[in-house]
Amino acid sequence: MLSKIFAGLKKTKDAIKTKLASIFVGELDSDFYDNLESVLISSDISFVACENIIDSIKKQAKKSKVKTEKEFKVLLKNAMVEILTTDKKADGYPKVITIVGVNGVGKTTAIGKLAYNYKKNDKKVLIVAGDTFRAAASEQLNEWAIASKTRIVKYGEGADPGAVVFDGIKSAIAQKDDVVLIDTAGRLQNKTNLMEELRKINKIVEREWQGFKENYIVLDATTGQNAISQVEIFNDIIGIDGIILTKLDGTAKGGVVFSIVAEYNIPIIYIGVGEKIDDLHLFDAKSFVDSILD
Repeated sequence: MLSKIFAGLKKTKDAIKTKLASIFVGELDSDFYDNLESVLISSDISFVACENIIDSIKKQAKKSKVKTEKEFKVLLKNAMVEILTTDKKADGYPKVITIVGVNGVGKTTAIGKLAYNYKKNDKKVLIVAGDTFRAAASEQLNEWAIASKTRIVKYGEGADPGAVVFDGIKSAIAQKDDVVLIDTAGRLQNKTNLMEELRKINKIVEREWQGFKENYIVLDATTGQNAISQVEIFNDIIGIDGIILTKLDGTAKGGVVFSIVAEYNIPIIYIGVGEKIDDLHLFDAKSFVDSILD
């Protein structure tokens, strides 16, 4: 698993590593930190996250009298891991996970892979096809349900998403499922309708489900800083408890991870580093930082 993550983050690693190597030319003075700030920002790390990292390094460098590149990298790693280490919502089973995200980020694929992960760990899983706006959404989810050997509740195009979710939850309770994965529409062209639809689904889950509840957003890492605005939109609508970051293997913008966590204090739960059904991995801050700096 770690080798997949390391390989998947190669583009991000190469981008950051090359830039960092160019700034080690002398003392850790003000010019050095200005250059470090430029390196971090150009690697899709936001100003807020960048300032947090540099402030942490400055304090520790002064305290430990750091002088060498090797010593500095230890401080940089520690500062980055600290930013990415944030509290997660209480977890357990049975649980419902409502999955949100704009169209095109890999939401359907992420749900299929998530179902496979839980099935692999001997959990009873139900997929609820709550995106009835896109004609192909239910069909695509059905293919993933077959691939992951997961039960699915789906209706035809244009059906009421709330009704699908209601029936899905009732089915999960009757069948004593451990995990319910709810897909939702991701269109932002009509934000008002999207907000109303998601709030309705959220109310149904809150009312009908007595177990654990979480809301995950799926983000495409290749969009860089644009991912942050997507978090803001959906967090305002229903509140986001965790992030699934996809397509990290296809971008040098992996630094956006630090920006998202620093801005919203929302934990990264899973990262996607490939196309195969087993290419969705639980996020570990230390492994992630090691993979882009080592």
